Amino acid sequence: MKELRTRLLSGIIYIVLLIASLFWQHALIILFYIFGLVCMGEFKKLIGLNSFSPYIVFSILYFGFSYWKLFSDANEVFNEGSQILLTLSVFVELLLIKDLFSEKTIPLFESKRFIITTFYLSSAFVFLISIANFQNTFTPLILLGSFILVWVNDTFAYIVGKNFGKQKLFSSISPKKTVEGFLGGLFFACVASYFIGHFIGILTFNNWLILSVIISVFGTLGDLIESKFKRQANVKDSGVIMPGHGGLLDRLDSIIFAAPFIFLYLRIITYVS
Repeated sequence: MKELRTRLLSGIIYIVLLIASLFWQHALIILFYIFGLVCMGEFKKLIGLNSFSPYIVFSILYFGFSYWKLFSDANEVFNEGSQILLTLSVFVELLLIKDLFSEKTIPLFESKRFIITTFYLSSAFVFLISIANFQNTFTPLILLGSFILVWVNDTFAYIVGKNFGKQKLFSSISPKKTVEGFLGGLFFACVASYFIGHFIGILTFNNWLILSVIISVFGTLGDLIESKFKRQANVKDSGVIMPGHGGLLDRLDSIIFAAPFIFLYLRIITYVS
């Protein structure tokens, strides 16, 4: 019971901080910068990277993209830069998916460690802030809706998997995940997209429905990839900053991996419309 209360309390603090920051753009930027630093520290331990340079690269990328338009009117340069970062990030994440399915362990030679920290982790926080600035306007409710879809997917994947799960999804990496759980999480995320589209708006229901599929699929892959990193490092959790939950990376791994694909979809519907 005490462990459950501790888990519940740390989870509530995390959610309250996130929701409270949505009311002020600079607060959101600062909060996610702190989140990024914590996740970077946890991830560096998982992959055995001792260099300080990932923090520097993350800070430059993060604040560069977050505050670009406050200091420059060169929107074309900004758009081209975000497109380059997006292309590289999607490419690196596709390689991680390939490693998930085709390699017993994810290769972690020195240069790949720096590539992953830059285009898997650092860029994810850039895209999370960019999602909250959809169409160059501070629209944090899109980011909130994305987080809600992650929470719904994770919650119902656990509930359905625990009660009805029989077929393992990826037993060698995460024995508790089941195909039934994944499908249950996906189904209820799709259901939640209707209510998000109705109450949050901004995007149409069809767009929220597609985002629910994107988040469920790539969020699950992100969770599996982080589990594989933890298995290689022989640890249960990425850290201890959230009592009862583990590390912050354990809570954000799904949205981190899905962020580039969410941003990509938002860019597509912007150009199409």
